[in-house]
Amino acid sequence: MADSFGPMHRGGAGDGIGIGTDADAPRKEPIRVLVVDDHALFRRGLEIVLAAEEDIQVVGEAGDGAEAVDKAADLLPDIVLMDVRMPKRGGIEACTSIKEVAPSAKIIMLTISDEEADLYDAIKAGATGYLLKEISTDEVATAIRAVADGQSQISPSMASKLLTEFKSMIQRTDERRLVPAPRLTDRELEVLKLVATGMNNRDIAKELFISENTVKNHVRNILEKLQLHSRMEAVVYAMREKILEIR
Repeated sequence: MADSFGPMHRGGAGDGIGIGTDADAPRKEPIRVLVVDDHALFRRGLEIVLAAEEDIQVVGEAGDGAEAVDKAADLLPDIVLMDVRMPKRGGIEACTSIKEVAPSAKIIMLTISDEEADLYDAIKAGATGYLLKEISTDEVATAIRAVADGQSQISPSMASKLLTEFKSMIQRTDERRLVPAPRLTDRELEVLKLVATGMNNRDIAKELFISENTVKNHVRNILEKLQLHSRMEAVVYAMREKILEIR
């Protein structure tokens, strides 16, 4: 069964991203695993392979995401080994529901999908591992142990894509920080500060000895400069960007 999942690769699941505690630490109880895949032959192959591992016990199986949620709620497994693309309910959608009905369960996506979007969505949905089915059978057991002991496991090729996306996100954040805050005039700052105190246009006009229409024009200009839609958004933005401070 060593070739059941594709080309053999003996580097171990640790070739991907692995963060956490020592995966070799001994466990008193076997790791209880729920296998979820829409291909019965693949599920059976996993069960046979994992049955040879003394510290891993397959406690159930499911053929789609909807069934996986029900089985997880009933069995409360330690690990859910689940495909991404399945009928009725996909693995990523099921991932969110499983975390609700079995919060202690850790989810490893074992899939043929190497799409970045699936990886990101799976992580956001609560998956702790994302492995491609090209890995060898012994790597599946290694990944299960690692995740059960608190590590995160991602296939090397997917880890590379994830790191690239992280770098891109950081770059976009830095670029936004380099853009200076729109400059408001002294009068606009005065108006904005009075808006922040809860004054309406009429009260602001009296306070600054200007017409109410002039106040309206100032507020409109402030919103246009800050690219916002309401007076309240302008106040929150100004405080966040330290354009003004309310004491």
